[in-house]
Amino acid sequence: MSRILIVDDEHAIGWSLRELLSDDGHSVEVAADIDTALDACARLHPDAILLDVRLGSRDGLAALPDLRKVAGDVPFVVMTAFGDLDTAVRAVQAGAVDYLLKPFDLEKVSGVVARVLADRAAPAATAATAAQSPGQIVGSAPPMQEVFKQIALVAPTDLPVLITGATGTGKELAARAIHAHGPRRDGPFVATNLAALAPGVVESELFGHVRGAFTGAAADRPGLFDMAAGGTLLLDEIGEAPADVQAKLLRVLETHEVTPVGSAVGHPVDVRVIAATNRDLTAACAAGSFRVDLHHRLRGFPITMPSLVERTSDIEPLARHFLAAFVARHGGTPRGELLSPEFLDAIAKRPWPGNVRELKQTIEYAAVQARGGVLRPEHLPARATDAAAASGAPIDVAAASVSVAIKAWSAAARLAFGDFPEPDLHRRAVDLLDATLVRETLAHCGGNRTAAAKLLGLDRATLRTRLRLLGLDE
Repeated sequence: MSRILIVDDEHAIGWSLRELLSDDGHSVEVAADIDTALDACARLHPDAILLDVRLGSRDGLAALPDLRKVAGDVPFVVMTAFGDLDTAVRAVQAGAVDYLLKPFDLEKVSGVVARVLADRAAPAATAATAAQSPGQIVGSAPPMQEVFKQIALVAPTDLPVLITGATGTGKELAARAIHAHGPRRDGPFVATNLAALAPGVVESELFGHVRGAFTGAAADRPGLFDMAAGGTLLLDEIGEAPADVQAKLLRVLETHEVTPVGSAVGHPVDVRVIAATNRDLTAACAAGSFRVDLHHRLRGFPITMPSLVERTSDIEPLARHFLAAFVARHGGTPRGELLSPEFLDAIAKRPWPGNVRELKQTIEYAAVQARGGVLRPEHLPARATDAAAASGAPIDVAAASVSVAIKAWSAAARLAFGDFPEPDLHRRAVDLLDATLVRETLAHCGGNRTAAAKLLGLDRATLRTRLRLLGLDE
């Protein structure tokens, strides 16, 4: 029989947890404040402690060191109704072995306590000292609490992380949070979007090249792995990596060495790799467009970002956060309540296929329309689905999105390649569009080249040639 101490100032919670854990065969005592908990620790010598974060005027996490002095090396499980990333990091940093969000799933509580007691001999997870995150992740819905917990657990390690989720769910923000809360936070954070790089330059961009490696290589140039040395490299849209680059990425992850294009000699590189994608890599592996061994390497610690429809309770706080940031960015000062109840009701009812990114853009659009006044439903932009229905041509809406993406790519490409002797932006853009269209069509057809060729309007020989030229023939 194990001894459990519950530290919580809510009588109903203390009672329900005592009943639950007593039924599981444990000896349970409840303390409503830290002083009572300290006395109980000295008398009871508990095998595990469930600790609330907010205990009247005392912060449970701040009091945890005092409890440890009396209770010794006992596992703590933190409980809170006000979870955020900072709380999750503080909890793990303080040595908590798990993190429970109120209201509880009692079966989960029972399971957590059983696991904690079984694993008591194992060392508790710790987190590095928290650093100021470059971007704030806003959210308190249960799916986001799980994300915060996962970030807090993996940040102190050097494990590769694979962040998945739909477009606009905040994958790069999560990657930056992992970097900012880890031991490499003083090193560089380098992010690249593989979908924005033409297939012919991905390898050179990632691994660098030596002088004379190809036409235009007038000098040695370090790659993104070298630029991220001592820090973190985010490979966004990893599912778009060409087959030959996938093989070389696998080797870098296995050997921690990078070989520049045109060189036969590799050199060591100390980089933490985080990959992100909105594609189903398991399906891509099954279709043969993504390496299974690379997938296994990248998902050393997988994190899934929830869509906005899974966290609708976060829509209002996100809207307030984006509006405050927009007003501050433009030198204004919020004057009273700027989000009308009708506006909040309207955004709560929207589907948000573009997730948090779409919500941010919508709030900023409405703020411009409101001209500093209160945001109302009439300030919202028309939804893309509404525009498509009105025009009777959904593909026109998709075409408009492609146009916006090309404009963004063109601006980035001019900065990236504008100083090359022959930037050749047209070829790069065509190769990117061609590779993406061919890859997505093949995936849609389950790797069947005959079906893909028919859908693309190409004969099979032409498709085979395109695959070879694009490095997708493996």
